[in-house]
Amino acid sequence: MNEAKKQITHREVTTTIDPDRCIDCGMCIPVCPKETLAIQDGKAVVRGAESLNCDHCAAACPVAAIRVAAVDPGLSQFQTFSADTRWLPHGRFDTANLVNLMGSRRSCRNYSDRPVDRPFLEDLVKAGITAPSGSNCQPWTFTILPDRRAVDRLGRRVGDFFRKTNRMAENRWLRTGLKLLGKPELDTYFHMYYATVEMGLSAWDKGERDLLFHGATAAIVVAADNGASCPSEDALLATGNMLLAAHAMGLGTCLVGFVIEAMRRDRAIVRMLGIPDQETPYAVIAIGWPDETYHRVAGRKPVVIRYAGAEDTH
Repeated sequence: MNEAKKQITHREVTTTIDPDRCIDCGMCIPVCPKETLAIQDGKAVVRGAESLNCDHCAAACPVAAIRVAAVDPGLSQFQTFSADTRWLPHGRFDTANLVNLMGSRRSCRNYSDRPVDRPFLEDLVKAGITAPSGSNCQPWTFTILPDRRAVDRLGRRVGDFFRKTNRMAENRWLRTGLKLLGKPELDTYFHMYYATVEMGLSAWDKGERDLLFHGATAAIVVAADNGASCPSEDALLATGNMLLAAHAMGLGTCLVGFVIEAMRRDRAIVRMLGIPDQETPYAVIAIGWPDETYHRVAGRKPVVIRYAGAEDTH
């Protein structure tokens, strides 16, 4: 996939309208969030100085008279399946099937040795970027680790980070001193994660089970540009789409939080992957062909539901 970011200036207007095609239906006007378009002399015209480049106007036009140059049509074309580009109206999808897909997606911790071909990984990214983003910034980036060798390389660097962290956490005086200074993170880590990490490192060193990536044969790091209005939310929304799409494609996935924690505290790991300093990773997805089967969807823990500002009807 093309690694170059879009060269279009933020909110630059890239919309053009074919006056010969335009039928003066006005359907593009109310869906434009920046009031970039207007009706003039019986035709839609570009009027505003800013645009979110959201492509809503082109999607609403019944005669394909509008084009938004900022949009890459290739990102709507998939290699491993054929996508329907017709808009699905509200209420026209089976809710029960959607909930079944969401409930059936589980964190996979058992993978086969079968590699994941690159078209599947690239299609996952394309599915991810159908997610919403703040002000339509679409600030996300995706760094693909396409094979087990690349995954192992990242795993070793993350393992080195946690070896150092565990050695520090073993120092009771250091933990206590930091806690007295109002920095309890190392002490909390020791009591919550030290033993698990130590076991995982030992298993890794012995060539036993990979408790970090669980044997996944690929991975994707989802990051976002720090200049976005809400980069973490944008990256995680895209990640959620990818997890669901992966299940539909037959792939298993698992979010690897320990890797994100290591990246957050050791920027050298991020740079090793070629991710520039103006981007922050928010999710690491282990990906592979699953070697596990379930018979029913798993249940969920109790959830807190509140109504704020509602009148008491009791």
